[in-house]
Amino acid sequence: MSETKRGNALARGYERITRSTLGAYQTAVVRIGVAATWLGFLLREWPNRHELYGPEGPLSSDLATQLLQEDAAFTVLLWSDTGWWFELCYVFAILASLALLLGWRTRTASVLFMIGVLSVQNRNGFIDDGGDNVLHLMAIYLVFARCGERFSLDAVFRRREGRDVPGVLLWSLVALTVLTAWAFGVLGGGWLLIFTGLLAVHAVWWIVDRFTGGEPRAVCDMATNLVHNGAVLVIIVQVCVLYASAGWYKIEGTRWQDGTAAYYPLQVDVFTPWPALSDAVSAYGLPILLMTYGTVIMQVAFPFTLFNRRIKNVVLACLIAEHIGIAILLGLPFFSLAIISADLIFLPTSLLRRVEARVGGWFGPLGPRRRGADAPGVSDDAAATDDGAPTTPTTSTEALDRV
Repeated sequence: MSETKRGNALARGYERITRSTLGAYQTAVVRIGVAATWLGFLLREWPNRHELYGPEGPLSSDLATQLLQEDAAFTVLLWSDTGWWFELCYVFAILASLALLLGWRTRTASVLFMIGVLSVQNRNGFIDDGGDNVLHLMAIYLVFARCGERFSLDAVFRRREGRDVPGVLLWSLVALTVLTAWAFGVLGGGWLLIFTGLLAVHAVWWIVDRFTGGEPRAVCDMATNLVHNGAVLVIIVQVCVLYASAGWYKIEGTRWQDGTAAYYPLQVDVFTPWPALSDAVSAYGLPILLMTYGTVIMQVAFPFTLFNRRIKNVVLACLIAEHIGIAILLGLPFFSLAIISADLIFLPTSLLRRVEARVGGWFGPLGPRRRGADAPGVSDDAAATDDGAPTTPTTSTEALDRV
């Protein structure tokens, strides 16, 4: 009997991860948060873009090329050292961020967004901080996630019929760019294989979706769901490792042990955009003690709170509030927004459904149509482990992100 139960459980688990898009709401808000953060950063640094990432900046093109070769990193900014190429790439990064933020052609936009993030950050890695590293990783993970299922223009116009001319043109342009870069010798090695693989996978998916049906399409849909669910798991593990490692490293520091670590950043001029507020917070020992010990406790404990939904939600709210405080007190808005964007993978589905219902009332449905009035949607909250009714398996038509 136990063998039968175990086999049934494995069968249900297999069906769940291959026929359902888990965490569709959560990956959508992560997409919005990451894209909005990067877009805001690019716009804020627009007046300083030449000094930070341009060919006339302190890090010359020759030195940057040497560093990239050592790290095997990728950037399109070094394909040419002319000013017009830099301006074109910077504007491209902005437009790709906007497209991903809106969820327009999400599958294509996620790849273009990754190219924009890697290109700008790898041009001058000496000015990156922890938030930039998180954006770097999330930009890669979102390529493998079906992050356009909810809260996107793709979800709104999913049932529009007709040939997808813009999508085909976008991917054709990407293919032409990859071919041209390879022909001129500026793209090769592992990165050429990566982009060629992405193009090949998309071409197969487009052909199957347009010209075939039945079993081939079902197999492709199952494979895509499996990749998406794997990406969700990777994001969850990444955030847990981030908090756990940060917390355990803090425990080793004497200032964190004696409860005074939160005091010292508030005394550094570069991290005090509001001196009066910083002085008011640091004037009393109790708030400093609570912030210091509270930070360590929450970061170390967070991975374990995932086993209890209610405790997880409370700790998650505290961590988000903490990073809002860091953004205000220390003047690190984009660092905080990057971390908060990754934290959104743990938001409860019930909350996001209420947001969808409210926003959908203004702009129309923001996700695939449900089969019944009381259907819970295409996904359950795998990340937040919410309780709820079984989800309706995602069909190929409903689940397919617009190219």
